[in-house]
Amino acid sequence: MKSQKSFVSWFRDSSPYIHAHRNKTFVISFGGEALLADDFEHHVHDFALLSSLGIRLVLVHGIRPQIDQRLTKLNIPPLFHNNLRITDDLALQCVKEAAGLVRVEIEALLSMGLANSPMAGCSLKVASGNFVTAKPIGVINGVDYCHTGEVRRIDSTAIHQQLDQNNVVLISPIGYSPSGEIFNLSAEQVATAISIALKAEKLILLTEKSCCYPENNEQIRQMTTNEADIFLQQYQGLNDVISLPLKASIQACRSGIERVHLINRSIDGALLLELFSRDGIGTLISSTPFEELRPATLNDIGGILELIKPLEQQGILARRSREKIEMEISDYIIIERDGLIIGCTALHLNLDHHYGAIACLAIHPDYQRSSRGNRLLEYINQKAKELALKKLYVLSTQTMHWFIERGFLSSAINQLPDQLKSLYNPERNSKVLVKEIK
Repeated sequence: MKSQKSFVSWFRDSSPYIHAHRNKTFVISFGGEALLADDFEHHVHDFALLSSLGIRLVLVHGIRPQIDQRLTKLNIPPLFHNNLRITDDLALQCVKEAAGLVRVEIEALLSMGLANSPMAGCSLKVASGNFVTAKPIGVINGVDYCHTGEVRRIDSTAIHQQLDQNNVVLISPIGYSPSGEIFNLSAEQVATAISIALKAEKLILLTEKSCCYPENNEQIRQMTTNEADIFLQQYQGLNDVISLPLKASIQACRSGIERVHLINRSIDGALLLELFSRDGIGTLISSTPFEELRPATLNDIGGILELIKPLEQQGILARRSREKIEMEISDYIIIERDGLIIGCTALHLNLDHHYGAIACLAIHPDYQRSSRGNRLLEYINQKAKELALKKLYVLSTQTMHWFIERGFLSSAINQLPDQLKSLYNPERNSKVLVKEIK
């Protein structure tokens, strides 16, 4: 019964994301290593599920290990410089063989429809083509990269036409020149260029490992592009499996892609967990913060009411009408996470008498014990200092100790300023707390 309730709760919580993602364009990139893994079929099942939910999918696959395997069979060592393959004539032949085989294998997996399998009833159509025009990298610092190239142009119109026909577009890391030459490309670069050209809502990079701080292996859940830049500068010896996706993320975000997701492909269901849960499981890169503390606006009233309603029902907060919040909206501060208001408070000011009253401090149950209440209180303290307030007051029925632990002292009702004393509700019998601003 518990598992049933958990499933129902998860399904309901995912519905806003299902609505938000429908008819949006996502570009998903994965390396050739993913295709060699035993669990690659799980990714294919998830791709099919995304498509069935109305998401327009462009899949970009890599082929590096498949090329290396062919070169090894020929007893030819792979040649790299600055993490780019030097693609001579023999290597180019291996590139063409690997790209053709991998594309066919992925198309076959996307065509599955066996009964009693996740693909049952699925009828995906896959489109591939010469959507990428490329040019040679050439000779850099004396190194001739031969048939290794870079993206010159993306035929976004042709890709959109395929997506409009509900096809999944599958693209190999190969580009063609107007003169008919073939170039070996970086899968990350191709995926980035395609997401930019299509003005995709998301670029998703399935990585070989999670993006973590090197010193403690703690996962990084979100970064702005500026933070990602600083991170790359600070850890210049970072493994390419993370540094290359991070660089692609920065380029994509600075070219207009709202969000880029780095997801460890070895975690079962990671793609679904990232896209259909509030906190996700990967690393989110964006130009603006994913979670933001800011002054509230009139558009936030519905979210504030939704957040404080359970606390009002429990008697923790005094009841407030929509009209009252609307009149006092300039006093409210919120924490917004991915469009959801997960924290709020209000600071009612009396500048003539140099004090403020803290009210309506609430944190979403899923984010309690995570220092977000502290963030709101620190913001209020800083604002009080900027406004030269002398005291902060708070009335509380059940959270007195939380405030006391943060420097507030118990006080008496008759010590309240006259304006606050006139608003005091004896039926709630709230405790009075005060803090001197220094």
